[in-house]
Amino acid sequence: MTAIAVLGSTNMDLVAYVVRAPGRGETVTGREFRTVPGGKGANQAVAAARAGGEVVMIGAVGTDEYGSLLRTNLEHAGVDTELLHTVAGPSGTAHIVVDDEGANAIVVIPGANGSVTALGPGGQAAVAAAGLLLLQLELPMAAVTEAARTAKTHGVRTILTPSPVQPLPSGLLDAVDLLIPNEHEAAALTGYEEPHAAAQILLREVPEVVITLGRKGCLYAARGSEPVLFPAPEVTAVDTTGAGDTFVGTLAVALGEGRAVPEAVAWASSAAALCVQRPGASTSMPYRSEIGAA
Repeated sequence: MTAIAVLGSTNMDLVAYVVRAPGRGETVTGREFRTVPGGKGANQAVAAARAGGEVVMIGAVGTDEYGSLLRTNLEHAGVDTELLHTVAGPSGTAHIVVDDEGANAIVVIPGANGSVTALGPGGQAAVAAAGLLLLQLELPMAAVTEAARTAKTHGVRTILTPSPVQPLPSGLLDAVDLLIPNEHEAAALTGYEEPHAAAQILLREVPEVVITLGRKGCLYAARGSEPVLFPAPEVTAVDTTGAGDTFVGTLAVALGEGRAVPEAVAWASSAAALCVQRPGASTSMPYRSEIGAA
């Protein structure tokens, strides 16, 4: 079983479903509202656990009602929450609008996530003992960089999702093995909207890159080899929230099991395709038995 440490955010997603998202200064009437456990870190942890990984979550929740619900959701997925600390104040929240095409717009309020400024001894030990480390950017950069450097010291493969997109310090990039931005994040990081061009720029900083392209699939690029475009399964999307995190968590399990990149990407793409056909983030993520050949 693949041992995966996740340092990341845990949020309650407050999701409004609308025919179309409102423009600036506009009010629209929604058709449904849901509260769904989320956060990029927690989402990736749930996706990896459901895909068969042995996952430990490092982060924080608040003392509000959301905090206990978020912890319970992770535990029900089989995620170890011993290092998910409870701190005074509100938990993180994400305010999400999903339109009838399945596209979303998100505002994240960090809450307790903002208190995670360092790993601490327990977090350092968990990272050192893992086979892979998953990172995102919804926690303070100091903690993310410390975790990546700790992983590098102990030979642990590190996967970074650069979201929400922001400048990436060299101290972090030097310790990242695989970078997984979506096409918009790749463009913001490089200044190039064309994915192949963006990938080549990113390979100056990290050894491997996967740029996710939504319904167009994803582009894999590695130093010293030709980029490969992998198509996505053709499905009708209901809600794309959490699809990228599903892809990352499932891909981490596949890579940890020693699968070749084409097989690992195809498996992760199948999981993401299942996710977008269901509403919500962590609640829509498939189990290993659903994804297909394992």
